[in-house]
Amino acid sequence: MGSIQRIRPEGLVRSPAFSHVAVVPPGATTVYVGGQNAVDADGRLLGEGDVALQSATALANARTALAAAGATLADVVQWTVLFVDGVDIGAGYGAIASELASDEPALVTAARVAGLGVPGALVEISAVAALMVGD
Repeated sequence: MGSIQRIRPEGLVRSPAFSHVAVVPPGATTVYVGGQNAVDADGRLLGEGDVALQSATALANARTALAAAGATLADVVQWTVLFVDGVDIGAGYGAIASELASDEPALVTAARVAGLGVPGALVEISAVAALMVGD
């Protein structure tokens, strides 16, 4: 069985933060992580008004969810990061970029949205990961 290929084709912008294409070989187990906000185990929002702290916390929650399925950040094929319109995306993404960057980074979709399901949440992070059989 092969491994996940993350491709950054010539002619497209090259970034350490994201790849453009991912190919998951047959037989891999797909792990889906639903949107994670900056809430604690009791559902309380942390870092009210602080997009950097909320981003770091949401990513930590995503990491916990991945671990529950036996996956790590390195197994992520695609991240989706939603920021509430009007927040400083540079501060939010800056708080998590170093953990997402790698020699073969995952795909990343980021968007501004009018609001999120958790009142006061400024960011939501979801992921799709792939586990290779035998990993």
